[in-house]
Amino acid sequence: MPIPTETLAPRPLLRDEVFVRLRDAIVDGTLAPGEQLRDGDVATWLGVSRTPVREALLELGRAGLVNALPGRSTVVAPLEEAGVREAQTVVAAMHRLAVQHAVPKMTAVDLDRMRAANARFTAAQEAGDVDAALAADEAFHAVALDVCGNSAARAVIGRHEPVLHRAERLRFASVEGRDSARRHARLIELCAAGDAAGAASLAEQTWQSLTVDGSPAPTADTATEETP
Repeated sequence: MPIPTETLAPRPLLRDEVFVRLRDAIVDGTLAPGEQLRDGDVATWLGVSRTPVREALLELGRAGLVNALPGRSTVVAPLEEAGVREAQTVVAAMHRLAVQHAVPKMTAVDLDRMRAANARFTAAQEAGDVDAALAADEAFHAVALDVCGNSAARAVIGRHEPVLHRAERLRFASVEGRDSARRHARLIELCAAGDAAGAASLAEQTWQSLTVDGSPAPTADTATEETP
């Protein structure tokens, strides 16, 4: 039988859907550190076969969100300082690259997108809505990624950023998280001024400032304050 010629509506691969569901459940704490993830239980929960579950768990392992222990079921990985540091070094470098190349291309519309995202972020912070704050923060940083158009940088960030989102939930639930809106505003100013180097430096420092307990890394915060 020949392949049909009509175009079907695009949809994610089932493995990718399972990955996203499990990733989000780990990031938001629905699946706690140390919790066992048995193939059969997860498959039943999501209404899928075991094959896409196993494939998704392998990808989650590469992202540092689960650990496969010999002779045991896969378990949700703990949030550890070393893992956060490894991920943030890579993610911070990719965001620096994205901002560096995006600033010369940014339009007034792009800057307005950043301002709108930061306004949503600020409102979410004031309301104590961590989920909305995370979504707004992601939308804010996505502007530079969109303008930059570097698919490789986006792929690397997508693989390693979920670990940082777990740490961000602690930051955005803390008093210190309110300072993120100030950093966003300063980044917008630098982008609007066409200061690609300054904006890229601040973007990198922002991602480097995360710690497991939600408090800022002193050296990163100090550097942020000294950005011209």
